[in-house]
Amino acid sequence: MRPTALFALAFLSVPALLTAQTAVPRYQPWGLELRDMDRSVKPGDDFYAYALGTWLRDHPIPADKVGAGYNYDLPDEIEGQVRRIVEAAAARPTTPAARKVGDFYAAWMDDQAIEARGRAPLAPWLARIAAITTRPQLVKLMMRPGFPSPVNIGISADADDPTRYMVDAGQARLGLPTRDYYLLTGERYDTIRRAYRNYLITIQELAGVSDAAAKADRIIALETRLSQDQWTPEQRRDPVKTHNPMTRAQLMKLAPEIGWTPTLAAIGLGQAARVNVSEPSAVAAASKRLGDVPLSTWKEWMTARFISGAAPFLPRAFDQANFEFYSKTLRGVPEQRARWKRGMALIDDALGEAVGAIYVQRYWSPRTQAKADELVADVQAAYKDKITAATWMDTATRTAALAKLATFDPRVGHPAKWIDYTTLLVSRTDPLANNLAAADFQWRLQLQRFPKPVDRGLWYMTPQTVNAYYDPTMNQITLPAAILQPPFFDANADPAVNYAETGATTIGHEMGHGFDDQGRQFDEKGRLRDWWSKNTAAKYTVQADRLAAQFDQYEPIPGVRIKGRLTLGENLADLGGLETAYAAYRRYVARHGEPPVLDGLTGDQRFFLAYAQAWQGKRRDEAVRQQLLSDPHSPDKYRVNGIVRNFAPWYQAFGVKPGDALYLSPAQRVSVWQ
Repeated sequence: MRPTALFALAFLSVPALLTAQTAVPRYQPWGLELRDMDRSVKPGDDFYAYALGTWLRDHPIPADKVGAGYNYDLPDEIEGQVRRIVEAAAARPTTPAARKVGDFYAAWMDDQAIEARGRAPLAPWLARIAAITTRPQLVKLMMRPGFPSPVNIGISADADDPTRYMVDAGQARLGLPTRDYYLLTGERYDTIRRAYRNYLITIQELAGVSDAAAKADRIIALETRLSQDQWTPEQRRDPVKTHNPMTRAQLMKLAPEIGWTPTLAAIGLGQAARVNVSEPSAVAAASKRLGDVPLSTWKEWMTARFISGAAPFLPRAFDQANFEFYSKTLRGVPEQRARWKRGMALIDDALGEAVGAIYVQRYWSPRTQAKADELVADVQAAYKDKITAATWMDTATRTAALAKLATFDPRVGHPAKWIDYTTLLVSRTDPLANNLAAADFQWRLQLQRFPKPVDRGLWYMTPQTVNAYYDPTMNQITLPAAILQPPFFDANADPAVNYAETGATTIGHEMGHGFDDQGRQFDEKGRLRDWWSKNTAAKYTVQADRLAAQFDQYEPIPGVRIKGRLTLGENLADLGGLETAYAAYRRYVARHGEPPVLDGLTGDQRFFLAYAQAWQGKRRDEAVRQQLLSDPHSPDKYRVNGIVRNFAPWYQAFGVKPGDALYLSPAQRVSVWQ
């Protein structure tokens, strides 16, 4: 099972990352950017604006981005660092892997050669679609890496026995971000659907496809039918309902048109006795469409979707059309990102660990590793205290929860073993072929692993990724090197800053996913198993339901509210992470003494301000719309205001009283571990 919770942070850069020579914090005088605050705002009315109001007012969103803030600034810095690694590999490759990195980048950056070749690189791939004459041929090609399909097939850990791999099948993403974009009514959604139709017409005509308008209409009609049967993002979060292991006979009864035995054999999975079907009704419906929709329409759909996926690797007209729809229309971004920046993301997907090995040598230090390990241990100890003291847990559930906590596997910095890219073939002239070769390489890696025990050493993020995640089947939290930098982690900063920013929003948050509404259903060995007593689970559910109801009331843009059920896991992890990191900070204070007042702020006030500033960010309205419809993370403002208002120490730190806009009576507040 792939990680169910991915949590992204970002922060401003440090030219020489985390070196021991720095004697002062990056953000002086003690670790926060005090100029970002708006002290004219009452903390109890809008704590996010109090902590970041000046920044929110004065900081524009760059023209090539969906948003601004730490989540966007840090990737810029990392891109610059990775660019130096990549360009050095292109100019002076010292290893075979470095040569592949350099060739991949050179092919991507040679836009003149891309223009000169025109649409010719598409021809052999579209010819494979055109050659289809039967439905079994159609399905087999759909399952090949790089080709679109209404059903995805992959490999992940078996939720019943996470020591072994299992084949997964589930609904695939369509041309629009989620089913809501096909089904919701209103002028804004009508406009998006018209723009999507125009986009499909444009890219088909650029590729020399005849009768593009009629084909676009048939494609959209097909995708609309598929969307009607797909599961919502909220439904797909349920680990029990999405765990449906089936035999070959059961698969054929559910979705016969997929022809499971020859199809699995054709993609290297002939030995798979069982397949987990994550959304059975959606897969069954897609199978019916494979049978009742004309073969010609499916070929039109595959052709248009393949062209769309290939567009960034083709001449500018293709690339620009793709940008105009997917970035400008859907997310409100007015300007295309620089080509070299987009190249960094592509290399991260294709050869990420080849670059990561060099990145770690340059930018990761043993001192940082040791400090991060210490903070992980401190937060884990605080979780132990919280679980031990949780009066709503009975003895059996508490014992099981402590066993799960004790077996958490925190991975910090980088993998112990790197991916070997020897068999990945990279062209110095054809970026489309390189992208498809990378997809094929990743699939072949999965096939190599499938018959073997699950490899717990694999990372699903590169060290240069500004992110972190919890994997419930592995019971692992993973903290890449790139996220452990100021302002989130600075050995010279005020401890309150580190405990709030790294302790709460990263370490505590990811550990919290082990006990959120999804993660709590996996035991200490990563098995999907109900280890909670009915009484304890009922008490937990009451709190979770109340938090979902709170977030259902927030309306970040007119007419679109946060989906409390979709965001519940992240909101629970935010709240639990804050509660536990604060407890860890108070443990630190107990050992070292009450901290001094700095710039008129107590230690507790600095802790909560650091928590708020960690979520510095603003996004364009259309990007927020897409986030609200499909993303399990709430917008940044609500990850602050919606969380702190449930936490009594925040009230005490800032004197929040009845009448303040964020005030909730004690009976209204939700708690995970208080």
